[in-house]
Amino acid sequence: MVKYIQAIRGINDYLPKDTLIWQHIECIIKEVLCNYGYSEIRLPILEYTSLFRRAIGEMNDVVEKEMYTFEDRNGQSLTLRPEGTACCVRAGIEHGLFFNQEQRLWYIGPMFRYERPQKGRYRQFYQIGVEIFGLEGPDIDAELIMLTSRCWKALGISEYVELEINSLGSLETRARYRRELVDFLKQHSNMLDEDCKRRMHTNPLRVLDSKNPEIQKLLKDVSTLSVFLDESSRQHFINLCVLLDHVGIKYRVNERLVRGLDYYNRTVFEWVAKQGLGAQGTICGGGRYDDLVEKLGGHPTPAVGLGMGLERLMLLIKTINPNLDKIRKNFVDVYVIALGEGTQCAAIKLTEKLRDLNPKYKFMTNFGGGSFKKQFTRANKWGASIALVLGENELKTGKVLIKNLRTGNQQMLNQSEISIMLKALLP
Repeated sequence: MVKYIQAIRGINDYLPKDTLIWQHIECIIKEVLCNYGYSEIRLPILEYTSLFRRAIGEMNDVVEKEMYTFEDRNGQSLTLRPEGTACCVRAGIEHGLFFNQEQRLWYIGPMFRYERPQKGRYRQFYQIGVEIFGLEGPDIDAELIMLTSRCWKALGISEYVELEINSLGSLETRARYRRELVDFLKQHSNMLDEDCKRRMHTNPLRVLDSKNPEIQKLLKDVSTLSVFLDESSRQHFINLCVLLDHVGIKYRVNERLVRGLDYYNRTVFEWVAKQGLGAQGTICGGGRYDDLVEKLGGHPTPAVGLGMGLERLMLLIKTINPNLDKIRKNFVDVYVIALGEGTQCAAIKLTEKLRDLNPKYKFMTNFGGGSFKKQFTRANKWGASIALVLGENELKTGKVLIKNLRTGNQQMLNQSEISIMLKALLP
């Protein structure tokens, strides 16, 4: 017997019972983005490796350990994108989108990182990214946070998530703080776990968000980054907090929040689930990266952005949403049943005509024959609300039996009356 081939570990299939929920989540978020005036950009999943090395930093964990990198047939080093911001910046520079222009962009698609798969963390994962270029004030940072808050309200998860914010200051601020933090960590190196010892020499700020409780206890004795903030960054952060307070968005200042990528400066934020996701509780995170466009070869351009993890949103919604089954079962609105000589062709023709007249509804025609009972069973399996029944008698008289599968009510109609009745019975 031939052995079947399984999917790669950490790279998942998403089956029809789940893709309806995915589409539900994506549709709501896209509507909010459209409501705020943002435009979609579609980006390739393959880029030159040098893009991520320059954007993220040579010593970052993502570049050092997590990228899927290979040489193509011409010997060029290519990488499956581990995140979307660098790709969006590259596209903007290449196509002249940034110079003396304001851009509000979003994208959706898979990202790839070689990590140990666990709940909420996969090797192929899906994100919606939002990137804004050409605006430097705290007001646009606040809008980005307000936009995400509106998404959570529309998805019904507002009470299950909380916002954490912080300021990293300028790149010079981070450099000064980094030196003090490294000195502190060296003095206490015997108390560090292996992960923190490695990060102390590569990306020491990531030690601050260690999940090890002993490390967090140790870090209580080190100065916070806020002590080192330059005055401009301090005022930027104060004004951001004032704006969030003004619109009623609750937040917690987390001075250990640094984000995982090296290009962030000033504002950083995360939306964290209060339950259901365990260690991988961040469903959305982002911040400012005012130096990245210039770093990748463009003109100096202020920028801010975020990424939403769709798998984590899905897990959270599955945990808390009592109406999930209703979303999942709504595959079909109308199921067309046919039994008897000549009825199958007539049913197919009728269904096509109804699709033309009622494009917003989902129709399915029964195929493969079967008794009325069997066909009604199939209609229920597909979650249909309405069944249209076409037998030999209906075929002769030009009528159709319409049955409400929710209430059991049924009546005989002329075919010309079906569309009017469907609009009365379906939302």
